Amino acid sequence: MAIARIDSYRTLAFGAITVGFVPVGAALTHTWRAFRVVNTTDGNITISFDGINDNLFIPASSFVLYDLSANSSTISSEDGLVLSKGTQFYVKQATAPTLGAIYIEGFYALGE
Repeated sequence: MAIARIDSYRTLAFGAITVGFVPVGAALTHTWRAFRVVNTTDGNITISFDGINDNLFIPASSFVLYDLSANSSTISSEDGLVLSKGTQFYVKQATAPTLGAIYIEGFYALGE
């Protein structure tokens, strides 16, 4: 049995979201099994996992939830799908926000 833990969320205020990718908080120190991106800004944003390529589009005032290991038949991250330790989230504006922030929240298993 794996025990779920919730990592510290990463956040970036609207004023720091620019036309180029900027990091959102620290890189992951655990392997995340699920994560949620919350966009409380009034602008559309783009998420990148390498600071170069556009990977996820998040509309203004919305959120997305990704459960990477929902259908896994194992409790070990060695065999399941996870975001690895060291993963860094980046964000840029698709349309300029004037209020709010971006929040990235993640779940991992105790010991990972």
